[in-house]
Amino acid sequence: MKCSRCGKEAFTKLKRHNAAFCKDCFELFFERQVEGAIRRKQMFTKNEHVLIGVSGGKDSMALWYYLHKAGYKTTGVHVFLGIGRYSEESRKIVESFALSHGLSLKILNVADFIGHSLPEATKKLKERAPCSLCGSIKRYILNKFAVEQGFTVYATGHNLDDEAATLLGNVLHWHIDYLAHQDPHLPSPHPKMTRKVKPFYTLTEEEIIHYVTLHNIPFIPERCPLSIKAKSLDYKEVLNSLEEKSPGTKHMFLLGFLEKGKQYFAREYTPPLLRECERCGMPTTRDICAFCRILEKLRNQGVKNSAHSRSE
Repeated sequence: MKCSRCGKEAFTKLKRHNAAFCKDCFELFFERQVEGAIRRKQMFTKNEHVLIGVSGGKDSMALWYYLHKAGYKTTGVHVFLGIGRYSEESRKIVESFALSHGLSLKILNVADFIGHSLPEATKKLKERAPCSLCGSIKRYILNKFAVEQGFTVYATGHNLDDEAATLLGNVLHWHIDYLAHQDPHLPSPHPKMTRKVKPFYTLTEEEIIHYVTLHNIPFIPERCPLSIKAKSLDYKEVLNSLEEKSPGTKHMFLLGFLEKGKQYFAREYTPPLLRECERCGMPTTRDICAFCRILEKLRNQGVKNSAHSRSE
């Protein structure tokens, strides 16, 4: 198999582009995809300091590697969730990577914020799905850290597969508000909220795997043990089936929505009025923010358990 661009021996074949690339040409393809996304969506410039959420998975590690290699000023932030060996291995990977590349890294332990590891919190709050609870907690912690440290932009490694799966879920449940503002660049709606960007939104999971393989980028290959029942995995499976039969389906679905479909939902969308939480001062649409309500439930659960133990 020959490279479609230069004729050299191909490194990989990308069905959705009906093209094969050698290592050098794949590198160029990858760079153009990322830089095109950054420029097109005006995500950030090389004069800005980018905070990157690094979980230890392939996507975030590839993003950190690429942005550093491309000359962007970055700091990685890792939330330690306390999920046994999975979290321990994830932390080791990001710490080792930061050390070997001379990169700035901050580790935030979820237990320091809620008094429990994530598995402990999910057991106490059984009415919340693990991924939903984790998402609420991590969004709060990361946004608070970004604001307090003066970062104006927070980047994540969400890829085309992730974004297409999210879109499919929002369409199936007709989450109008989410459809109205789903975008790889979310501007800051409040002084205490950092804008969020996803530079990999035009790259597939497969293409990112090729990139980490090409550069020997370390990452933890396992999925989070708590995400086994996540609906997003079902949506990805459906989209992968369609992609196999018709390469480019995910690309057309997501980018077509962003270019043509989103505008119809945005017309009817009224941004919620943000106020500051009465307890912590962070932005919320209610008197008490979601994070503080989680803390309250965890405390109440602890009181109930303590009372139950004494009664026995």
